[in-house]
This record gives sequence, structure tokens and C-alpha cells, in this order.
Amino acid sequence: MWLPEIAGVVTAGQLAETVDYLEAVQLPNGMMPWFDGGHADPWNHTEALMALAVGGRRSQSERGFEWLKSIQREDGSWHQYYLADSVEQDKLDANCVAYVATGVWHHFLLHHDQGFLESMWPMVDAAVGFVLALQTPRGEIRWARHADGTPWTFALLTGSSSICHSLRCAIAIAQELGHERPDWELSAARLAQVIREVPDAFAPKHRWAMDWYYPVLAGVVTGDAGRQRLADRHNTFVMDGKGVRCVSDRPWVTVAETCEYVMSLLAVGERDLAKEIFSWTQSQREPDGKYWTGIVYPDEVHFPGGEQSTYTAAAVILAADSLAGSSPAAWLFVDHDRLPTLIDTHTDEPSESRHTQGNDIDAEGTGSGPARSASE
Repeated sequence: MWLPEIAGVVTAGQLAETVDYLEAVQLPNGMMPWFDGGHADPWNHTEALMALAVGGRRSQSERGFEWLKSIQREDGSWHQYYLADSVEQDKLDANCVAYVATGVWHHFLLHHDQGFLESMWPMVDAAVGFVLALQTPRGEIRWARHADGTPWTFALLTGSSSICHSLRCAIAIAQELGHERPDWELSAARLAQVIREVPDAFAPKHRWAMDWYYPVLAGVVTGDAGRQRLADRHNTFVMDGKGVRCVSDRPWVTVAETCEYVMSLLAVGERDLAKEIFSWTQSQREPDGKYWTGIVYPDEVHFPGGEQSTYTAAAVILAADSLAGSSPAAWLFVDHDRLPTLIDTHTDEPSESRHTQGNDIDAEGTGSGPARSASE
């Protein structure tokens, strides 16, 4: 178990109660619904598996990966939403499909289990193949297919940013196992270039907080440019003392978005501000370790009504790990230089070695994990 203590904010024991909640909601087949009786999607399911693993529940986490393997479609994808024994929504979301690579690499960073990585490789390989079939000649990735295979006509910035990070995790897996995937490296680099340089490539979602911070959280916009991006709209999205609005024009604060912003701040070195904002999330914690998904101000009404979601609980665990740097995977979303380097597409050559220190899983570091998908 790598659960940290965040001094003055939350104890390791309190975080363990949150992991207990995740374990209690997980179904016997490994599926992690959003809440008891709810549906599951592959992105938030995978996030919860990472939180379980950080909380020392390795077998439960691995059972969740086996569930994903068991229901993967022949084309490498998963449907959008699942119930315990059926498909609820049959759309095929590229970001949800890609995210399995992030979860698998996170698990390997924690446990150094080569056998696990080899057993997951066919699943990751097929998932990446599905996702890259949706990449346009310019480089962005269309966000989904209908179940009949017809692709949506547009791409989303949040989803494409998350996919870029997942592709780098997939490349790290391939390198660890000795598989050459130069097409993945080129696809990730082309995607990053579009995110940085062609904002009009994506459907306009400027109201949504995730379109603001996700290019930073995913390691596409870094350094001074990342700090500037976050600073430019901080006052638009952040309600002081409360958290991050999910949309800019409504007083709807969500814990998951707040945790993701915390990790984005860490990625650009704003540690003090990150800790302060993380402390605000604890006002939405219940004594049993559950967290409310969202709250509306000034009425302080929770939304959706009565929902204490597993993806919110998982976001808190991963953000706490990112702040404390307690687990061997804690750097994954804040120290992007440790992932395989993106090719410089302007020269079509690596800007530096593609085999970076990101594959040195014994190195110390601070980091995080992501919170949830914003593809819709």
C-alpha cells in the first residue's frame, strides 16, 4: 500500500477508507460501476483500478483488467457503457479505448510484473490499433465510432490530449517488451503537434474546464507554456476555497475536475497552489471515505443528486499520490519527460533519445494519475 498522508489535509487512514469504498462497489466479475447499481465505462473503470492498486488492492485491480480483456471487441475497442451483464450504450469512444494503456503501464510501474505486462500486451496492441484508425491525415483523432463502425466527424481536445498521453504509455509498454512500434511514435507526435498548433482542429468546448487544463495534464503543453495556459483561465474556472467549475458559466464544482487541475498544476511546478486546491476537495468527503461528485453554489446542493461516484474517489486517491510522490507510479502525470519522448515532427527525427528515463521504473519521482473522461 502506498497511500500517503497529506499533512493538514487528509490522513492515510482516511484514504484507506476511500479505497475500501472502491473495493466494496466493484462487482465480482471485476467491473467497477460509477456507483452501486450504476453503469461502467472503460476510462473510469481503469482509473479506479489504478486507485485500487495504489491502495494495496492488487488482486482487485488485476481482476478489473481481466474483465476488460474478457469483453474487448474483435476490433480492439470497448463500448461506451456497460451494465453488470449487458451493454448499455454501444458507441465506441477512442479516448476510453486508449486509456487502458495508461492503466496497464501504471500497474507495471507499481509492481514491476513482466508477466502481467506480457498478458496485457495483446489487449493494449489491439486497443491502440482501433484508436489510430480514427486519426486524420492532419493528426487529430476523431472521438468515436458508432457501433456499426461509422466514425464521428469531429475530434475533441480533451479526449485527444488524453489519447496522446495513453499513446506514450503504450509506446513505453512496447519498448519494455521489445516490440517496435514506430507508427505509434509518429502518430503520438502528430497528435501532439495538432493539439499545440491547430486549435481549430477540435470541436469548440471552451466552456468546459477539461478543455482548458487537459493539454497540460496530458503532457502536451508543458513548461512556461503550460503555466501560462493554466494561469490564463484560472479565475474563470476556479472558485476560491471551493474548487474547479466543470463549466465556466455555472457554479458547479466537481471534485474530479478539481483533482485533475491539482495534477495539472503539479505538472508545471505549482506545488503550493496544488496542495491548497487539493485541500478544498475534503469539504466533499463523508466520514465513511466517499466523496460527492459535485456541488452547486451557493445553495450547496449536491449533483447529480445523491451520487458519490467511484471515479471521484479514484481521482482523490491519485491526486493524493501525486502530491506525496508515495508510489512508484506517482510521477506518471506530472513528470512527462520520463515517458518516451515525442518525435519532433518538423524534422521527423527524435528531438532527443526516444528511450528516456521514463522506462527506469526504479527512479524516484512525484506524479499522479488522471481523473475521468470528458468525451461527450
